[in-house]
Amino acid sequence: MTVDDVDRGLLAALQEDAGQSYAALGQAVGLSAGSAHERVRKLKAAGVIRRTTIDVDPAAVGLGVLAFVLLESGAWMGDEPTLKALRKIPAVEEAHIIAGPASVLVKVRTATTEDLQVTLRALHQVDGVTSTQTVVVLETFFEGQPTVL
Repeated sequence: MTVDDVDRGLLAALQEDAGQSYAALGQAVGLSAGSAHERVRKLKAAGVIRRTTIDVDPAAVGLGVLAFVLLESGAWMGDEPTLKALRKIPAVEEAHIIAGPASVLVKVRTATTEDLQVTLRALHQVDGVTSTQTVVVLETFFEGQPTVL
């Protein structure tokens, strides 16, 4: 599927507020509500829109500790068992295979630093992990999604 300027406008409007009506979306890009709905349906079917969700403030729900953890390994960790093991750890929000000083980068959110220690112990139990390096975030300037140009 080729994404055109109208689709990009719809994506930008949805990123701003995914709960707005199709009439409002259509008005933002010069389409009828029905045409906007059809465009959004096609973007979903093509996998351009992967999911529709809400943005929850982690601190407001008791997850005020954010850390990034580099997982070092002596072997490749980009396999299904590693993915399954990481998904089982509740505090792990994201996991990325990376190039650089480690094999995998994970984003972790916990309520307390004690919970972070529990999570680090769980990460050390993942098969293949030889060590970790953790960076605890003191303040977040911003978080967001990719800008649709």
